[in-house]
Amino acid sequence: MTDTAIRPALAYHLTVGKGPPVVFLPGYASDMSGSKAVALEEWAKAVGRTYLRFDYGGCGASEGEFADQTLTGWRDDVLAMLDMLAEPAILVGSSMGGWLMLMIARDHPELVAALVGIAPAPDFTDWGFSMDEKMKLLQDGQLERPSPYSDQPTVYTSRFWQSGEASRLTASMLAVDCPVRILHGQGDRDVPHERSLHLARILRSADVQVTLIKDGDHRLSRDQDIALLIRTIEGLSTRS
Repeated sequence: MTDTAIRPALAYHLTVGKGPPVVFLPGYASDMSGSKAVALEEWAKAVGRTYLRFDYGGCGASEGEFADQTLTGWRDDVLAMLDMLAEPAILVGSSMGGWLMLMIARDHPELVAALVGIAPAPDFTDWGFSMDEKMKLLQDGQLERPSPYSDQPTVYTSRFWQSGEASRLTASMLAVDCPVRILHGQGDRDVPHERSLHLARILRSADVQVTLIKDGDHRLSRDQDIALLIRTIEGLSTRS
């Protein structure tokens, strides 16, 4: 099921090569210009892989207003991008992008060859907000938090929060059957690494591996983190 509203026009960069295609899904309030997304493009060009990075509606260079966006709207953006590809893709989801990749793998398994989660954050509208913050979202329609990655606060809207709450998926067995790889820093202050261990337990797939990086943070964007990410994707490519 997709949103009925017409989605904004999306900005993207497609590198054409051999498959399976690799598609990067940014985190919340992030875009395709992040260090991981760009590093993967450089790798894809060097080895001749098909690779797609893009901005969700209301983010980066894409059209739309950020305040109008919802989780399911961004899911539909991912589906629109996957429609451009001729074969199932390896989805690389960072933080919230990990939530989106799981939704798509569950509901559209024919589009997915494998999943790579970087500190995936499914259901963070539940566990990532205090009760006071949830009440503020419902009463005021918006919540701002200081961002450790920007001089501007991170904005959350009640539209997005309610869409997330209606899309929760980690309370029971998750019907995802493709290979899944999860990378998570134990120094992550945004998404506890225990969330990834829980996710591994509830995934139906038998081919699930979690790699914990003891000194890793939430973004896992250091050179050694990106090298691990590339090795992980290459390992999946030989199986897909």
